[in-house]
This record gives sequence, C-alpha cells and structure tokens, in this order.
Amino acid sequence: MNQTAVVTGAGSGVGQAVALALVKLGWRVAIIGRRAESLNETVRRAGADKDKLWSVPCDIGDSAAVAKMATEVLARFGTVEALINAAGTNAPKRALEVLSLEDYHRMMDTNLNGAYYCTQAFLPGMRSQRSGTIVHIVSDAGKQASPKAGPAYVMSKFGLAGLTQAINAEERGNGVRACAIFPGDIDTPLLDQRPSPPPAEARAKMLRSEDVAECVLLALRLPPRALIEELIIRPR
Repeated sequence: MNQTAVVTGAGSGVGQAVALALVKLGWRVAIIGRRAESLNETVRRAGADKDKLWSVPCDIGDSAAVAKMATEVLARFGTVEALINAAGTNAPKRALEVLSLEDYHRMMDTNLNGAYYCTQAFLPGMRSQRSGTIVHIVSDAGKQASPKAGPAYVMSKFGLAGLTQAINAEERGNGVRACAIFPGDIDTPLLDQRPSPPPAEARAKMLRSEDVAECVLLALRLPPRALIEELIIRPR
C-alpha cells in the first residue's frame, strides 16, 4: 500500500520542498494551499512524479473549508499516514505599535488555527489505524521572541509548539506522534514580508527549504516506537 500524506502550505517554501521530497520516496501527497496556481507550480516541479501529487486548494484558516478538504482527501486516499502543517505567514507591519487586528487574526488563523483544524480533521483516522505522524513547521520564534518576528507570529508559533506537546501527551497511546521543527532563518518567499527584506548575501547564508524537508523525513522515518518531539535546526 502506498503511504499517503497531507502537506499544507505546499505551494512554496518548506511545504513545497516537503511534498517534492515525499513523492520522490513514493508517497502519495495531497498538497494544500490557498492559491491553485502555486499548487500547480509544485506539481510542475515534481516532473515524472507529478501523478503522485493531488492539489486541493483550501484556506486552512476556515474550519468548514478544512472539513470539506479532509473529506475529499480521505475519500481519495482512504487513510493518511502523515500530516505536515507547513503553512505560515507574517505581515510587514508586524510590531506591536503598528500590527492591525486584521493581520493579527490572519496570522493566528494561518499559523495556528489552521494547523489545529487540520489536526482535528485527520486525527480520528490516525486513531482508528493506530498510527500516524503529525509534523509542525514552527520557527525559532516559537522558542524565543524577537523584534524581527512580531508578536502575532511569536504567539502563533508558541501555540504550535504547545499543540505538538498536547498531541503527544494525549495520543501517543493511540499510536499517533507529533514533531515540532524549529528552523532558524530560511530563504523562502516569507522573507519578502519583512519590513526590510534581507539582501541576497544574507539569504545565501540561510537554511534552504530542502534542509527543513530532510528534518521532516527524519521524523517520519523513525520506528513507530520512537518520536522526536522537538527538533531545532539553524544555519551553520
């Protein structure tokens, strides 16, 4: 039986890198994102493996949309062995002094609530099959607040770390495990949303999305008896 995964934020950055890494290993992957055109680019990059990808446009910050997406995925795949919550966003005006309520809610919906909705949607199936791995792409901002991240982003990432711990505390007896990955700076399109996007020479020293994807594969490849609850990866 082919292994199946759901990857959010799969239209770019870490989510895209994870999806492409999984299909190379023979996984079938439902790629989730708000924009169909971005998901189509991920499919294009998969090349000969594109038939293993299935695009499902979905705003994960909308609980009803997530429920509909999960129903479609389970109808197609039957079971889901892995959920990778990689969707994330920020805003240029992110400091407490200038953060708008609209941007605050958008970040919380995408970075934290969306991961919770997706977890709740696929957790019953994982419980039933008594196996499953949920991986959250957090950030080192989920360990220590910094001005460059902004409060809404920091709050959402601390919450994502807490969700990871809660899953392991409650579900490990059901065969379900969770891993939180805390990357340092990654050269992704999210950098363009900083108030002052870093120059090319700074980006060249950062992690690549593929580096974080390797961490996801490590969490998935572990024997069922083991789990990595937290993994910190930084540029050398």
